[in-house]
Amino acid sequence: MKAWQHFKTITKHRLLVCAGCFRVGLYWQGLCHDLSKYSPVEFWNGAKYYQGIRSPNAAEREDKGYSEAWMHHKGRNRHHYEYWTDMNRQTRCYESIPMPRKYFVEMVMDRRAACMTYQGKDYRDDSPLNYFEKSRERELMHPETSRQLGYVLKMLAEKGEKETFRYLKDQVLEGKPFPWEKEGELWTP
Repeated sequence: MKAWQHFKTITKHRLLVCAGCFRVGLYWQGLCHDLSKYSPVEFWNGAKYYQGIRSPNAAEREDKGYSEAWMHHKGRNRHHYEYWTDMNRQTRCYESIPMPRKYFVEMVMDRRAACMTYQGKDYRDDSPLNYFEKSRERELMHPETSRQLGYVLKMLAEKGEKETFRYLKDQVLEGKPFPWEKEGELWTP
């Protein structure tokens, strides 16, 4: 029974991300979003730890001290900021790098869809922003990515989907600067 419930949850999530991606012109990314969730390591661990109100990765992590499914997932899906971490040649430390815009936009759609999936009828346009503000993610992702994400999620909370999706399509995906950037110059902390 948990396997069927998990299958329905991940499929609902994928369809929501797909619809959002289609609205901004990311057709291939929408179609391919989270296909790794159907792989054995992700699917069966997800089914085992399925609760329906949050990611099963959190429950797996609480039980085992790590999530094998999450480690598999983040290494195969470029819409997660964790994917964009590499060794800095100068410091010899792993550091985050800025996300390419098409994956950044997919990340926004992913966060929106995750909140919609787990919150159901309680979802509001400020749900992804509230989740982001309560998490430690801002400390872990590249400062540029964090600032961009905060800006877009605040726009979603204040102005709604229609205006935010238009901004993502016409500004972000077209490579136009965010308000704090100058043309041709990226923001740095």
